[in-house]
Amino acid sequence: MTTPIYYVNDAPHIGHAYTTVTADALARWHRLIGDDVFFLTGTDEHGQKVARAAEAAGRAPAKHAELNAQRYRDAWDQLGIGFDDFIRTTEPRQIEAVQKFMGRIYDNGHIYSGTYEGWYCVPCEAYYTDDELDPALDGGDTPLCTIHRKPVEWLAEENWFFRLSAFTQPLLDWYEANPNAVQPDGKRNEALGLIRGGLRDISVSRSAVEWGIPVPWAEGHVFYVWYDALINYVTAIGYHDDRERFDTWWPAVHHLLAKDILRFHCVYWPAMLLAAGEAPPRQFNVHGYLLVGGEKMSKTSLNQITPAELVEDFGVDGFRYQFLRDQPFGPDGDFSYEGMVTRYNTDLANNLGNLAARVATVVAKKCDGVGPAPDPDSVLAPLAADVVAEASAAWADTSPPRALEATWRLIRETNAHLENHEPWKAEPGPEVDRVLGDALEVLRIVTVLASPALLESTTELWRRIGLADADGQPDLPTDVAVPGALAWGGYPGGLPVEKGSPLFPRIKA
Repeated sequence: MTTPIYYVNDAPHIGHAYTTVTADALARWHRLIGDDVFFLTGTDEHGQKVARAAEAAGRAPAKHAELNAQRYRDAWDQLGIGFDDFIRTTEPRQIEAVQKFMGRIYDNGHIYSGTYEGWYCVPCEAYYTDDELDPALDGGDTPLCTIHRKPVEWLAEENWFFRLSAFTQPLLDWYEANPNAVQPDGKRNEALGLIRGGLRDISVSRSAVEWGIPVPWAEGHVFYVWYDALINYVTAIGYHDDRERFDTWWPAVHHLLAKDILRFHCVYWPAMLLAAGEAPPRQFNVHGYLLVGGEKMSKTSLNQITPAELVEDFGVDGFRYQFLRDQPFGPDGDFSYEGMVTRYNTDLANNLGNLAARVATVVAKKCDGVGPAPDPDSVLAPLAADVVAEASAAWADTSPPRALEATWRLIRETNAHLENHEPWKAEPGPEVDRVLGDALEVLRIVTVLASPALLESTTELWRRIGLADADGQPDLPTDVAVPGALAWGGYPGGLPVEKGSPLFPRIKA
């Protein structure tokens, strides 16, 4: 499981966090069901964009990269991102892997020298043709990048070129043999459209840039930053020095990425792999832009919201839940602070938080603080089974919103079940025990199902319903064996139940 590696020209924003939190939740789900998972993220530190950002900040590129890479690590630590490796493209292992990988393409006869002349967007670190750009503003001569809405630059320099055009048919053949390689299907069609539209050979080196990995066969050239960056995915699993480890993980790889880098990942990257004699990855999962008020979120527009600012207001779990619940993976998503408040109060405070609090309160009053066991024939049991199946399928389909919606359907129905039976009004006895035992069982199942999204609150809820310290029970909701642990009847009863402070204190809009 990989995220893109993020440019260190500036600090992380919520668009970066969205991709990374999604990857983290998916990795946690797959670990939960027993899959072997290697989760990779990191920072992209070479190229003209980084060099210019460093110059503007009055720093050497290496120092600038080091400082901003740490900002990403700090942000991911704050969001509970459980990566297995954080790679930096300035590391010796990356330099070695890039030179080995590109050297193999060169040795295979797919790289040649030539002269490039054309438009270049520094923020994209990408070359474009006239028909791929927007017209100049106010009658000017310089067209605009369609993504950044900034003028591009005209470049003319001696380069080394990759024979991308030779891989048109091999790529089409590979996509035909792997129809699910790009998800969703609309993004697959976009990749195929780029390939069928005609592939031109592309530059893989720069002679006018010093901040990069040297091309071993061409003095004075460094590798174009995108080819340096893409190779991180194989570096981290041992391409350069551990073939056995590399073969263990590759090509069973799922890349998560935004649609603006689809061309590089879904066209250039598989072609490069084929040219190097390696198989392309198993799947590309492509999401849309994160919009704020209908505009693409970036550090150059809007209000420059940072993950830390939202965590301060909503907590780690509140942040993670909103982005996983409300941002579908595929189309563009829209973020608003007001919408985040509503989602937090409705789902977390009013539904899950209220269910946990009212069950603990009634258990204290009617059961002396000891949780009863659930009814094996509870009316909630078939609903729970349906929800588990639906949520499991959604996580497997890279759809956290559907997984969480299913989970919260069980929470809402359990709250309604309590309202119908009103155990707080009844005398202690078997009927009260059944209703409360069923609710505790739902909390147990929900805690496991929601654990990829909610880190702190699910751990705390597991403790409050008595499972963390119970003999024969896992200490954490992530220590269970799924799917078995999601079957109805796992709450043993006889455990102390604690109300505690509100799991999710309401937030004023």
